[in-house]
Amino acid sequence: MDDVILVGGGIMSATLGTLLQRLEPSWSIRVLERLPRVAAEASDGWNNAGTGHAGLCETNYTTLRSDGSVDIDRAVGIAEQFATTRRFWSTLPRVDFVRPVPHMTLVRGADNVEFLRARHRALRAHPLFEAMEYTEDAAVLRQWAPLVAEGRTGQWAATRDATGTDVDFGAATRQLFEAMEVAGASVETGREVRGLSQDRDGSWRLDVRGGRPVERARFVFVGAGGWALKLLRRAAIPEARGYGLLPISGQFLRCDRPELVDRHHAKVYGTPPIGAPPMSVPHLDTRVVDGRRSILFGPYAGANPKFLKHGSMLDLPRSVGRDNIGSLLSMARKNTALIGLLLSELTATRSRKIAALREFLPHAESADWSITNAGQRAQIVKDGALQFGTEVVASQDGTIAAVLGASPGASTAVPIMIELLNRCFPERQWDSHMRELLSG
Repeated sequence: MDDVILVGGGIMSATLGTLLQRLEPSWSIRVLERLPRVAAEASDGWNNAGTGHAGLCETNYTTLRSDGSVDIDRAVGIAEQFATTRRFWSTLPRVDFVRPVPHMTLVRGADNVEFLRARHRALRAHPLFEAMEYTEDAAVLRQWAPLVAEGRTGQWAATRDATGTDVDFGAATRQLFEAMEVAGASVETGREVRGLSQDRDGSWRLDVRGGRPVERARFVFVGAGGWALKLLRRAAIPEARGYGLLPISGQFLRCDRPELVDRHHAKVYGTPPIGAPPMSVPHLDTRVVDGRRSILFGPYAGANPKFLKHGSMLDLPRSVGRDNIGSLLSMARKNTALIGLLLSELTATRSRKIAALREFLPHAESADWSITNAGQRAQIVKDGALQFGTEVVASQDGTIAAVLGASPGASTAVPIMIELLNRCFPERQWDSHMRELLSG
């Protein structure tokens, strides 16, 4: 029997496994990944935008209050969480998966310009955002993002923070797992967990396809993206009841043309369409994946019943039960604009995608861009509401836990896993040791 089994080979399992190895070096840890390699789903470099989410450029992390002031609490919280994750990464043998890339926000129209101006004032007052700059000057924009500045007309404004980052989460995940293996963990691919049942002693029995048909562990973490809910329901823990998921697919336009890639060095976020989820905020990103620079634009979000990119078309219908169907229907009634947007994106033509790109790059040429399929995301539906962010779900006895939700999950992986550890192992005296782990 293992002390810990981590189901899924993504950034969350890699982070939790690394923390546990440092906190309890004697514990045995086994990783079970259903695909032939780790980091092949949402953590893969091409399955996400690679943004080190720190509230620097994402307008949906700040809201306008009725009195005209800007609420920055969520942006500050996410910035603090990402800072914690980066401190943890700094303790690794190498950190070649994080690169400095300025974060920018670009808006158009009088109302949006007024909001961005107020947002900048509010954020600059906090130490984590004191490097943020603001401009409505075309000459300054040409310095910050020359491709974006070309041909730009009308009223616009932009902010820029040079402390932003691009993160290759696939490389990060692989490096963490490699280090775990060196330290004694077993990382096994091609092994799919099909069911879980709890024995009388509190340990878990896992039915596995591929290799040994049965594994057992004292603690199980399900870091399987959208499939986490499926496995929690099979584990029959009451804490998973009532949850539903809304799966959302995505595509990006990708440019590898060197003369264009070399002229753009920023992640430029805009404002989302009405009713769009946070992951649909349009952005033009410098990306560095496996050491190669590209530009991505998107995402174009669509409806897809799969919970994972390599999932099943039956994932969504099979997840619906008596405990969550009312919540899912209520969410659909409250979010008709979102549902309509997701369905309309399924029929979006290439010319329509290029038209959206030209709002960022007025002189963009269609021939320079190809379409790349991104990863699947599964947004939480609970109590009839669509929830954005990441949530820990754990059994009352703390022997099994999972993470549900999406962005900014990977960027805040360390604080999320610390929350999970505190909930599942409250009797452990890890506080002082944890502070040492995060003192890098």
